[in-house]
Amino acid sequence: MGRSKEEKRKRRHARIRKKVFGTAECPRLFVFRSLKHIYAQLINDDEGRVILSVSSLSPEFREKKKVKGQNIEGAKLVGKLLAQKAVEKNISKVVFDRGGYKYQGRVRALAEGAREGGLKF
Repeated sequence: MGRSKEEKRKRRHARIRKKVFGTAECPRLFVFRSLKHIYAQLINDDEGRVILSVSSLSPEFREKKKVKGQNIEGAKLVGKLLAQKAVEKNISKVVFDRGGYKYQGRVRALAEGAREGGLKF
């Protein structure tokens, strides 16, 4: 029998994490997606701290009534909100950690939204 989907994703994520490391000047933008929601965090791996996080459960996101977290439009909005908060904290450059997911669909939309919001990676 083969490995489960989640097991494969975790192996891919471990492979990515060997190469991707976030610092205070250039934090790691980590993405997690569930079936109903999408989450994004900026992480400083030097200290092991989350600098800021935004998700489709955040109050800022919830104000937009018609957008949902399980679609591309919602993921793009989460990316824009994250970029907006990061720019307020004087963070403009990040390294992207797709969390073992393929760079397509909601993960790609979140990255594009973050770029539109002013983040560089």
